[in-house]
Amino acid sequence: MSRYDYYEDMKRRARDIRAEFGLTSPRVQLNDLRRIYKAQGIKIDLWEGKLKNLRGAYFRDETGASVMIAKKLPKEQRIFTMGHELKHHLADAVEVRCMDLKASDEIEIGAEVFAVELIFPEADFTNALHALDVQLDACEPQHIVRLKRESATTLSFTSLGKLAVHLRFAPAGTFDDVHWKKLDESIYGEPLYKRLLRRRGVAVR
Repeated sequence: MSRYDYYEDMKRRARDIRAEFGLTSPRVQLNDLRRIYKAQGIKIDLWEGKLKNLRGAYFRDETGASVMIAKKLPKEQRIFTMGHELKHHLADAVEVRCMDLKASDEIEIGAEVFAVELIFPEADFTNALHALDVQLDACEPQHIVRLKRESATTLSFTSLGKLAVHLRFAPAGTFDDVHWKKLDESIYGEPLYKRLLRRRGVAVR
């Protein structure tokens, strides 16, 4: 099987999971992943430690399957990591697999592809950008911010940008130096929680 065919198979598997568990929007939540994990018999272990390039790990032994997730991960990163590790459970005959952010082998890239498709399928992403009147090679950072706001997706700004480049909506490098939170606030204003903290005299960044 070619790499292309392998990645396409991972996308198909992700769409099958979406259909099986009734995921109909790009706003996939932690509860959705917990429900899938429970049905698959995967135990979740929240890990207190922190390593620079490691967000999660998949383990399978005689006692069953488990996924270790760094407890301090922000919500969107935890969702993506759970999607990534779910692919290892469904598609890889491995006993241990770690989500190393620097890994570039086929199995790890396939897990990234699976996680993205699980959260925001390419077809839905393409339709959403077309609805914003974005054409090929014309997607700019503000379009990604608007897409995230309007779709309420739990896929991160960074992953959305990578997907836009992959699908040729933007040239490579378009989103390399974007400060997404600052751009979001410049378009939509400061979040309510920041305003409330500021009123209480709490310094916010």
